Amino acid sequence: MITKLRLAIRNDLEAAAEARVFGSGWLSGVLALVLGGSALLLLLAHQYPAWFSVEDLEAVHASPYYMLGVQALALAAFALACVNLVLRRNKILGFSAVAFVLMTTTLGAIGAQTIPGEGINFGVDWFILNLLLKGLLFVPLEKLFSGDKPQPLFRYEWREDLLYFLISSLLIQIMAFISLAPTMAILKHAALWQSLRDAVAAQPYIVQFVELMLIADFMQYGFHRLFHQVPFLWRFHAVHHSAQAMDWMAGSRMHLFEILLLRGVTIIPLYALGFDQSALYGYIFFVYLVSAYVHANLRFKDEGISLFFVTPRFHHWHHGIEKEAIDVNFAVHFPWIDRLFGTYYLPKGQWPSGYGIGGHPVPKGWWAQFIYPLQREKKPVPEPAE
Repeated sequence: MITKLRLAIRNDLEAAAEARVFGSGWLSGVLALVLGGSALLLLLAHQYPAWFSVEDLEAVHASPYYMLGVQALALAAFALACVNLVLRRNKILGFSAVAFVLMTTTLGAIGAQTIPGEGINFGVDWFILNLLLKGLLFVPLEKLFSGDKPQPLFRYEWREDLLYFLISSLLIQIMAFISLAPTMAILKHAALWQSLRDAVAAQPYIVQFVELMLIADFMQYGFHRLFHQVPFLWRFHAVHHSAQAMDWMAGSRMHLFEILLLRGVTIIPLYALGFDQSALYGYIFFVYLVSAYVHANLRFKDEGISLFFVTPRFHHWHHGIEKEAIDVNFAVHFPWIDRLFGTYYLPKGQWPSGYGIGGHPVPKGWWAQFIYPLQREKKPVPEPAE
């Protein structure tokens, strides 16, 4: 029953272009499903914060606008579901959205119940807020600026990338704790260079922000390049490069080991040097958006800006299927770093013809990709002698 329902929803989400035209009820159904599911999960996180909410969002939950927002999402979902039910012959999205709204209403009426145990703080609320923020920002931009290469919202491999997006969001608190552990150990001895930390924090905000960009980019460049050139590390990074379609969500396809190692190393100097928290958190939010932006399917003319800052076209060449795209464009912010180290490649006005790794050796599916780097590489079977 559940499998049939899941497949029915998936089939309508991935409907042919002619079945997704404006006025068909498809768009209202998709929005109703997303908003209804968001309302349900946000309420779940609010009522059971020890299990489904991250501690950093306590202030958000304490706001009187939080529950008002949940109610607005549920109401909007119900209204859009009604539009879908009127306009569309296949009503699975509308009925599913109505079911989400009814579950939200029921859960709200029941109120919070005690769940045994201390809780794990899965970031359910972070997943929804993350999805809504990036989706509202990048989906319209990709529709407006996809140039001659538009792709469906539910494009090839969207389910794999959404699962990566979900898992990394749910585990954000655990991942942050592990990633920050080396930095916290170093900061125990920060008194040894406290005068330097004070001088760094006393600088103007914009100076600190630029310094953060430079330090992080050089760190990212070095370790990113290592992930390409060290065979053991490449097997983890290959998961990220296995994506054969690029959009704002493709950047979330990263192996958990790579996330922990890359973040754990990169943030050490950012915290150890004593940057002011406002500059540090401002940069973290900035790079949070940049990570989606550089993977997004945004095909605007970038000949001027790409000389100074990384653009989607620059990073898409890092993911390109062509031989020329192998081991190039490692920078996150400043392309001149690649020029400095001889890894710059950006043919004028051109985009890659495709994405992924030649031969596509990485298997499909989250679990298969999770264990892929841990498996022995299969050696080619020699052909029998004639």
